[in-house]
Amino acid sequence: MSGPARQPAEGDRDLIAAFLDALWMEHGLSDNTLGAYRSDLGAFAAWLDSRGIGLLNVTRDLLLGYLAECVQRGRKPRSTARLLSALRRFYRYQVREGRLQADPTAEVEAPKLGRPLPEALTESDVEALLTAPPPEEPLGLRDRCMLEVLYATGLRVSELVGLQLDEVNGRQGVVRVQGKGGKERLVPVGDEALDWLQQYLRLGRPALLGRRQSPHVFVTGRGGAMTRQAFWYRIKHHAAQAGIRKPLSPHTLRHSFATHLLNHGADLRVVQLLLGHSDLSTTQIYTHVARQRLQALHAEHHPRG
Repeated sequence: MSGPARQPAEGDRDLIAAFLDALWMEHGLSDNTLGAYRSDLGAFAAWLDSRGIGLLNVTRDLLLGYLAECVQRGRKPRSTARLLSALRRFYRYQVREGRLQADPTAEVEAPKLGRPLPEALTESDVEALLTAPPPEEPLGLRDRCMLEVLYATGLRVSELVGLQLDEVNGRQGVVRVQGKGGKERLVPVGDEALDWLQQYLRLGRPALLGRRQSPHVFVTGRGGAMTRQAFWYRIKHHAAQAGIRKPLSPHTLRHSFATHLLNHGADLRVVQLLLGHSDLSTTQIYTHVARQRLQALHAEHHPRG
């Protein structure tokens, strides 16, 4: 049986903590992003410490050796690229602070990435998933509401579970969302999802809370806030109930939201705003999916298709 994971040396832990504090203060990164950086940098520092080396004594060859070892252990190219991005930011910060003269990541190339298409459900699969939870039960009503809101808005799962009561404007039919980097946006909910949201707030949420209080819109059977992991478990459960065999991810409904909007003629920049993408190129990946649909429709309906 393996022992506990090795921890980085105390001095390296302090360097990582100072770097993360600076990131938070200067860029307002989310807790999820900071947590990923902390984990990646901590694992690298522990790997170095097992070789008697500190974070400020790293060479390009050491970095390449560590990245190669990560890949051999099964780390995917996209995950490796995120790791290298964290290391680059960390070492650029150390150079800026005067702790290093040169950045050891400067000549390390990022792994080549493919351009994976987002997984999206068909509209009939979405309908089957949305109608899987039993709305006559408080938990089922909550799940139906969460799925409806997620598909109607394209929120990230972290944004959905983090939604608070004062961020819901039922009269105007919008929710106020704190996105990546603390950026705020207003997202329309749509009549169908709004009906489910109001029904949940009126009937389901009070039944789940009992006498407890919570600022969160979506709560567990014990009155606590829903988590990404708990909601992901519920999505998988309802997908199985609906007979959906396609591979799912927590963002499948977000991808489906974007793809279906484009399939029905929505402007790419409108989809960008709704998704909260700061860069249009991030949204453009969905046009590949929509283009496949348009080509299929053309082949099916055009007289010379």
